[in-house]
Amino acid sequence: MLEEIVYASTARGSTESLLVMAILLGEAQRNNARDGLTGALAAHDGRFYQALEGQGQMLDLLLRRLARDPRHADIRILGRRPIDQRAFADWNMANATITPAQGVELNEMMGDEAPSAANVVRLLHSALAKAPSTD
Repeated sequence: MLEEIVYASTARGSTESLLVMAILLGEAQRNNARDGLTGALAAHDGRFYQALEGQGQMLDLLLRRLARDPRHADIRILGRRPIDQRAFADWNMANATITPAQGVELNEMMGDEAPSAANVVRLLHSALAKAPSTD
């Protein structure tokens, strides 16, 4: 069964370094391609936000890897649900760059006792839509 999981974690180390983010995204793209996962990752104010899609057992394996990954702390699952189709089907791991306005919205969302996973996914999609074209 296809599932979606959305989480936030505290970054251990800089999320401002392009090299650090390039390495993280490269590893995620390689591992996700191998495991049949798709999704998007954003870094903002020292936190990672990620939406992932794939088979439930592969998502479980990924969560176990993340729990051991020294770059992540305080992993908080915002939502997990079955899905009929992928929202990020075109990306093994997309880099969602958060704009200042989106950052304000994300901070407000995360201030809620129970942040909406659907709103985080919507914001990640919005960040991808506003990313500069590489064509």
